[in-house]
Amino acid sequence: MRNFHRLLTCILFIALVLLLPHPVPALQKMVVADFSSGIDHKGVPSGWKLKERSGRANISIVHEGSFHALRLRSEDTSFCLQKPVVVNPHEYPLFTWKWKVTRIPEGGDFRKRKTDDQAAQLFLAFSNSNIIVYIWDSSAPQGLTDDAWAPPFLTIKAVVVRSGLSDTGKWLTETRNVYEDYRKIFGKEPPQIAGIRIQINSQHTDTSCESFFADMAFEKL
Repeated sequence: MRNFHRLLTCILFIALVLLLPHPVPALQKMVVADFSSGIDHKGVPSGWKLKERSGRANISIVHEGSFHALRLRSEDTSFCLQKPVVVNPHEYPLFTWKWKVTRIPEGGDFRKRKTDDQAAQLFLAFSNSNIIVYIWDSSAPQGLTDDAWAPPFLTIKAVVVRSGLSDTGKWLTETRNVYEDYRKIFGKEPPQIAGIRIQINSQHTDTSCESFFADMAFEKL
């Protein structure tokens, strides 16, 4: 009988544990965009908002092997796609993406307002109006971090991830430790990431360019 009560107590304990709510483990990766949902009736990827700054946007979704990609083309134009996000860089410090540039704006150089054109730009907007933009520049050296033009109420720092023609035509996977980048650039702890923007432009140099983006996500270490 004593063994029976012990067995019954054990069964009841196991049943209670199974019925209790369990915490859901945090995801290792937060996907921002894989572009698998295609384009909506406005011609924009689902969940994104288009801003045309100069001329008309040229956007499409294409298949690149096993994944979908956003294709942007600029012919003396400037436009961007932006999306609100809620990301804690302390928890998800790594920002990863794939990109490919097939044509760069000739003479582009973000260090001068009159030549500030890039085929590929990725902006991360923090909740305190500080912004880091990762760019593929035509002329500025790879690895350079410098001020980018911004309206008075914003501070934008550009990081040259790729430069020139050497890697064009190839899919490249990038990983940036956004937490460490922010600490290094701004000298303090980063606040929440509130938005992301993809941009292309070639209107300053009166040229053309083309870029592709895919598999954008924030990840844990």
